[in-house]
Amino acid sequence: MRLPGLRTYFVAVTGSGVLAAILVVAQASALSQLIAAGVSGRLDRGALVATAVVIALRAAHHAAQGVLAARAAANVKAGLRERLLAAVSDRGPGWLAGQRAGELATLVGRGVDALDNYLIGYLPTLVLGVTVPVAVLARLAFGDRTSALVITLTLPLIPIFAILVGWHTRTRTERQWRLLSRLGGHFLDMLSGMSTLRAFGRARAQIDVVRGMAEKYRGATMATLRVAFLSALVLELVATVSVALVAVPVGLRLLDGRVTLPVALLVLLLAPEAYAPLRAAGAQFHASQEGLAAATDAFALLESSEPGRQARVARVTARVPDPGAVELVFDRVTAGYGDSPVLCEASFTVPAGERVALVGPSGAGKSTVLALLLGFIEPEHGRILAGGVDLSTVDLAAWRARLAWVPQRPHLFAASVLDNIRLGAPDASVEAVETAARAAQAHGFVGALPDGYATVLGERGYGLSSGQRQRLALARAYLRGDASLLLFDEPTARLDSASEAAVLAAAATLARDRTALLVAHRPALVATADRILWVAGGTVREETAGDGGGTLVADRTLIRVEGSGAA
Repeated sequence: MRLPGLRTYFVAVTGSGVLAAILVVAQASALSQLIAAGVSGRLDRGALVATAVVIALRAAHHAAQGVLAARAAANVKAGLRERLLAAVSDRGPGWLAGQRAGELATLVGRGVDALDNYLIGYLPTLVLGVTVPVAVLARLAFGDRTSALVITLTLPLIPIFAILVGWHTRTRTERQWRLLSRLGGHFLDMLSGMSTLRAFGRARAQIDVVRGMAEKYRGATMATLRVAFLSALVLELVATVSVALVAVPVGLRLLDGRVTLPVALLVLLLAPEAYAPLRAAGAQFHASQEGLAAATDAFALLESSEPGRQARVARVTARVPDPGAVELVFDRVTAGYGDSPVLCEASFTVPAGERVALVGPSGAGKSTVLALLLGFIEPEHGRILAGGVDLSTVDLAAWRARLAWVPQRPHLFAASVLDNIRLGAPDASVEAVETAARAAQAHGFVGALPDGYATVLGERGYGLSSGQRQRLALARAYLRGDASLLLFDEPTARLDSASEAAVLAAAATLARDRTALLVAHRPALVATADRILWVAGGTVREETAGDGGGTLVADRTLIRVEGSGAA
């Protein structure tokens, strides 16, 4: 797995490094001739012009390289972010559970940005660390072979020390990145649930947790910086001693007359240039490690999603059935998130046109059933059939076009009410949107907004109540008139009695003559179902009441089952 656009960028950086090496040698040669002529009391006009031209070219090259490197790095990062977001989109919102959303935000934001130190700093310097020493040695081989031999013997000392220190630094930097990723994930998760934390008086405790995590990150950062500063000192010391090993013998041989002044000046000018890129690369190595650690996580995410995506494309062979006109069958389905399966060998059926309520304790797998039907996750074992057609063999986009999904926490974007309602039907007319809003009992409060349907909402529907956000989500479902399978994930959770009644009335109207799966904890929603399925312990079974009826317990809510309904 490679960074998108990195190969082209590396070719450009290599060409730039070769040009830089040629300019370094040219500048040293011209400057040595100019100084030698000045010592002898004459002015070498040709050497003066050559020196001025080469210095101007090096300055222009350095500036152009910085601009081009920044642009190329921006393109590489944009390509990587696009692929990461596409991979997460393929996995679906069910994958972004718990702290994973915050960790992804840290990876896509701070993590990808940290690649600047690698793309703009370390990689170009590393190329110079190859091209410049080679050019210097090639030039000195024709000028002073003794100095070329000394440089050849001392040059490897810098990368050897850099590697030894780098092994120690890599572990510290990876730990620093892991702490930052965990801190970002926990912080975003805490902010998302701040209202709940404040309601239960747990906000202060979470503040202390974040403070502790931030302190651990600070300690890891300082430990990494200490190693980086010490390693920079070691590399500078090695480079200085190496230059001295070249300069002192050249000075002595100059006094003895064994080398000429232009050759001695050439050696003294080129020797520091041979070591400088390697010293800089060693310093840039530490700054680039956080970006490389983030890139490792990004590649792991992309590589884990790529086989599944290719397999889905290869398996798309069957026609897309009408989900509301056929029987849905879960055949010994095992599924979950990561290494923890939520459903184990679960089997049940949903006949066409039936409204089925899924009840059970939190975390039992009710939302996982919906995630499987939506294609957000795939069964680890077993299969899901729609009219005898395995869902793994159909085009997911075409399948989802026949579904309407109302999640427990519908996301409203920082856009107008009109655009939020027609999210799944962007070509719908204003009249169709208003009709859907009326059916969802949302037209009344929308009309009271400052600009009606043109009112721009805050991110996540800031400014609206939970009931209003839920009714806008129902309006989205109404607008998808060709959706024959409805998936409701606790649409009345966190609503007051008035809002619950409005949402239930709209949901009951929407579900009429359609197949519907209702994840429910509250009795009022269960009462609208034709059949009840109990989800617990990784299994799904049908609840039937005896002559005296039965009871279901779901999150401390008692549900009295009477025949095929509930009250």
